[in-house]
Amino acid sequence: MDFTFAEDQVLLADTVRRFLVNEVSPELIRELWNRPGGRSQDLWMQLAQQGLTGLSVPAEHGGMGMSDVDWVLLARECGYHGLPAPLLESSWVAAGLLAQLPQGDVRDHALAGIADGSLRVAMGHAHSPLVADADQANLVLLERDGRLFAVPSSRIAMTAQPSIDPSRRLFTVQWDSEPQYCIVEQAHGLMEQAFQRGALAAAAQLLGLAQRMLDLAIDYADQRKQFGKPIGVNQAIKHHLADVAVKLEFARPVVFRAAHALAHSTPDSAAQCAVHVSHAKVAASEAALLAARNAMQVHGAMGYTWEMDLQIFMKMAWALDAAWGERTLHLARVRAHVLARDAALGPGSTFGEEQP
Repeated sequence: MDFTFAEDQVLLADTVRRFLVNEVSPELIRELWNRPGGRSQDLWMQLAQQGLTGLSVPAEHGGMGMSDVDWVLLARECGYHGLPAPLLESSWVAAGLLAQLPQGDVRDHALAGIADGSLRVAMGHAHSPLVADADQANLVLLERDGRLFAVPSSRIAMTAQPSIDPSRRLFTVQWDSEPQYCIVEQAHGLMEQAFQRGALAAAAQLLGLAQRMLDLAIDYADQRKQFGKPIGVNQAIKHHLADVAVKLEFARPVVFRAAHALAHSTPDSAAQCAVHVSHAKVAASEAALLAARNAMQVHGAMGYTWEMDLQIFMKMAWALDAAWGERTLHLARVRAHVLARDAALGPGSTFGEEQP
């Protein structure tokens, strides 16, 4: 089997990387932290002009109809650069859910608005009760009693909640189950798949954050000198950085495997897909948290200061670790699968293919 990404997928990721390098800097992130609302409309419209808001939207609604595998590389780039915009929540998670619904006025209008950047959609979930960027959304997807509601933000009472990451704006919401806003009567399966997509998006961003913190630590170890030599020549520093590199190398294919599982998920494989996604979330979280800890060791107390870029990406990693399901939930899913009596484990079961 060919486990590499297609050339067009890599080229798209390269294009997004160049865009983010030019448009999203640590200085911009700091500025938005101090700006009321914490978001840039100009940046959002630039994302729309690049076609990124419509990647999951079907072509008939102005999008590109791409899959979860296409998204995972882009989400990693968003994490690496610390994109301060709800692109993944609105244009991947919410748009992916809406695209699965039968045709209807609400669905079609929402998808067209997501594609051209005129509409943002936020999501709440039982496993992720704090709604990210609810104040910036035009529409919020919420579940109650097994039914899915698309509620205009004007009909929702929002209360901002503190976050260690000022870029992650979280809200508790209160709303009434008004019948006219119900778009699906039996939505458990759809919401569960949306949860997997959200957890995968967080995992992919954590990969990017881990790599960014590792790169920052490597650069700092090369530039910071003691006794006339870079601190990076010390074995202890090298071991800290090598531990992160190894952890990241093992987490990366786990996240890519989860993207493949989600893109090819069927009702019969939904449970197996959930295990792959939970494994990815745990592996990526562990890599990012180790990167934060060891990069801070390399930087010393300087790493916590406002002037250092490291503190930006550390805060993002800590916040995403708790997003879309606590680690205990994802660990429990993996544990139940591994300890099952008939568990399909080992390399021969990785992709469910018969080995020659």
